[in-house]
Amino acid sequence: MKKHILEVDSVQKHFGDKLVISDAYLKCETNDVIGLLGRNGSGKSTLLKIIFGIISADNKFVRIDGIVKNKMSQLLKELSYLPQEDFIPNHFSVKKAISLSIDKGENLCFYDDEMIQSIWDKKIHHLSSGELRYLEIKLILFNPSKFVLLDEPYNGLSPIMVDKVNQLINANSCKIGIVITDHNYENVIKVSNKLMLMVDGNLHHLKDKNELIEKGYLSEGKI
Repeated sequence: MKKHILEVDSVQKHFGDKLVISDAYLKCETNDVIGLLGRNGSGKSTLLKIIFGIISADNKFVRIDGIVKNKMSQLLKELSYLPQEDFIPNHFSVKKAISLSIDKGENLCFYDDEMIQSIWDKKIHHLSSGELRYLEIKLILFNPSKFVLLDEPYNGLSPIMVDKVNQLINANSCKIGIVITDHNYENVIKVSNKLMLMVDGNLHHLKDKNELIEKGYLSEGKI
């Protein structure tokens, strides 16, 4: 399988006079699960939205396999984004949401899942928050994109559902690159093979998780 590379370079973003992101650089390759950590308001979600093109930046360069692709229209087939908010219309059925999102060749693999089998004949508005989040995450991970940005995927999930989501992420990371940010830092650390930390608008590339203590994000005994 061909390896793909996403590079995001020289990202700067101001909100008014406040510098939120300062010259950030991120590199994600196929097989990577990059955990993006930081305190509330540090700019993690803003960075993901900038990469995907939902929020404009003062400066940014996005390259996929060496080709600059700064416009959202250029990225749609190569980069997917899971927002914090639900994105499937409430009046849809689960079957319709799947049929509109997944290539027919992926159907057997997608439906070979106890959770999906238990909800496939329901309407979206009949799903629990955990069932809906699981469906949304799986739809994002199974589309043809080369890279996926997951913004707060664990929000509102029970420990059992979190384990199921982590299994999904691990199973699909063999064919795509994934960047994940969430307040549930323990699971971000558990599922990631690389870690980055946003501090005062600066993005730090960590050699190992112990640097989370050295840089003041976690206290001793939290890892």
